[in-house]
Amino acid sequence: MTISLGYQIPNFTYPGGVSSLFDTVVAQAREAEASGFDTVLVMDHFYQLPGIGTPDQPMLEAYSTLAALAASTSRIQLSALVTGNTYRNPTLLAKTVTTLDVISHGRAILGLGAGWFELEHEQLGFDFDTFTERFEKLDEALQIIHPMLRDERPEVTGKWYRAHGAMNVPRYRESIPIMLGGQGEKKTFRLAARYADHMNIICALEDLPRKLEVLKQRAEEIDRDPATLSTSYLASAAVVETQAEADAILDALPEERRNRVFVGTAPTIAERIKAEILDAGVDGVVVNAPLNGHVPGVVAALGEALAPLVRA
Repeated sequence: MTISLGYQIPNFTYPGGVSSLFDTVVAQAREAEASGFDTVLVMDHFYQLPGIGTPDQPMLEAYSTLAALAASTSRIQLSALVTGNTYRNPTLLAKTVTTLDVISHGRAILGLGAGWFELEHEQLGFDFDTFTERFEKLDEALQIIHPMLRDERPEVTGKWYRAHGAMNVPRYRESIPIMLGGQGEKKTFRLAARYADHMNIICALEDLPRKLEVLKQRAEEIDRDPATLSTSYLASAAVVETQAEADAILDALPEERRNRVFVGTAPTIAERIKAEILDAGVDGVVVNAPLNGHVPGVVAALGEALAPLVRA
């Protein structure tokens, strides 16, 4: 498994409204598959996130969407970026992603994180707990999920979860890859080194070299070859044709987010991503285009510009 070039769909507010909403999602996934992306990802949220929209805007449930995309595509890998651990019992999540793998004929990736969007927890009735407790839960969940995705039957009696010889059949592959997402050097990176096949890093660009070095250290601390833990970076893009359009988008962004949003023509965006992300030592990139990814041709333009950089 590798995620060299992923396309994330974080926004479901489209001009056609609900009647054509999923058709627009499928069109983006198929365009990604045809233009060089190797993975399509959706967010695991129930409300739209701050910075993209308002909580009452459309948000599709992740695994229902991924299962439908599995039936609508043929080659591209499918994942959540990332599943909120607090929303599902770990045995249920293992079963869910394994079912996705069966439906997709071996294209599922389990993306997982501790969970962070407090409003969803408060309004929907999920326990939010403390920061430390959410990572305790994530650690225990991985103790159950990791073996269940590898045809093992875990015996875990933890503070938060338990499993007693949990079975997980049918399975399409001997194992399903696990990706963790985040930037925490003390907790997330240690869990990634122990359990993950891939780490998606979400951080300020200027912090990226240090994050990569710390992740390498976390692997070495448990005698794991760092080369066996591949990496990607999450970036936002807005494909435009003129500098005036680019300036308008950047002016509307909070200053602290401007250097994490890549705005311009697709070739210009690709040049920046190579210089600022790939040349820093990251193995791959996941891009989203919340402003205009639904416009036909935008995803294809990004894929065609970026694919040669990660396939070289």
